[in-house]
Amino acid sequence: MAYPWALIGELSSESDWSEALRDCSAVVHCAARVHVMDDTEADPLAAFRSANVQGTLNLARQAAQAGVARFVFISSIKVNGEQTTRDTFFTAEDEPAPRDPYGISKLEAERGLFVLAEETGMEVVIIRPPLVYGPGVRANFASMMRWLDKGVPLPFGAIHNRRSLVARSNLVDLIMTCLEHPAAANQVFLAGDGEDLSTTQLLHRVGQALGKPARLLPIPIKLLEIAAGVAGKHAIAQRLCGSLRVDISKTQKLLGWRPQVSVDQALNETAQAYLNSQNSS
Repeated sequence: MAYPWALIGELSSESDWSEALRDCSAVVHCAARVHVMDDTEADPLAAFRSANVQGTLNLARQAAQAGVARFVFISSIKVNGEQTTRDTFFTAEDEPAPRDPYGISKLEAERGLFVLAEETGMEVVIIRPPLVYGPGVRANFASMMRWLDKGVPLPFGAIHNRRSLVARSNLVDLIMTCLEHPAAANQVFLAGDGEDLSTTQLLHRVGQALGKPARLLPIPIKLLEIAAGVAGKHAIAQRLCGSLRVDISKTQKLLGWRPQVSVDQALNETAQAYLNSQNSS
C-alpha cells in the first residue's frame, strides 16, 4: 500500500507542517536532535531547544489547529535521569531529573505539550523509551556488533549491572496502542522489553545471535572506570557499567500492553539484518 508523504525540512519553529497535517487525525512525533557524545555546538542546550522544544511545539500547535485529536510524542528515558541502582527502577511518576541538554530539552517539550493540551483539547501521549535497538541500529550498538563479529576480545566480562532496552518492534507496537487506547490520553508511559540485562549478558546474547561467541575478559569495573576517566570517556563508562532500569507496570496495567517480541527474538532479527548488510557490502 502506498502512503502519502510530505518532505518538510528541518524541525524548527519556522517549519510549515500544513501539507503533512492535511486530513490527519493523529500525529506520532519521533524526529529530534538526538543525543551527541562529543557535541561541537558552542551552546548545545540552545541547539537542542531549537529543534526539540521550539520545533516540537510548533508542530503540535499546527496539529491542534488542523484538528488533530491525539499527539504521541517520543521522548526519552533521559527525562528521568541517567542511571538507577541495580535494584531500583525509573517510573513514569518519578520527579524528572534530566542531566544533559538532550534530556532537558525533552522534558521542556513534554511540559509545553501538556500546556498546549490544556489550551486546545488535543490529547497528548508521552512515551519515554530507553535504548532502542532493531534491524539497522546504529551508533554504539552497531559498534558492539562489529566488535563481536570480528572476534575482538572485550574487557566487559565482569559487569553485573542491569539495563532496560526496548526492541523497535515493541516500541512500534506500544505507539500503535497509544494512538487509539482511550486511557492513554494525557499520560506518560515508559517503554521496555520486560527483561533487563547486564552489559556482559547483552554481549553474550548478541554474540549468540551473530553465531560468534563473545570473547569477554573479566576486568574489574573499577579498572574500567579508571581507564575511562583517564581517556575522558566518563559517559561511555557509565553506560557500560551503570544500571538503568525502567518500570513498565503502568504501561501494562493502564493499557493492557505487553511486549510482543522477546529480547532474544529481537536480537536475532537485529543480528540477521547486520549480517545481511555485511554480506551485501
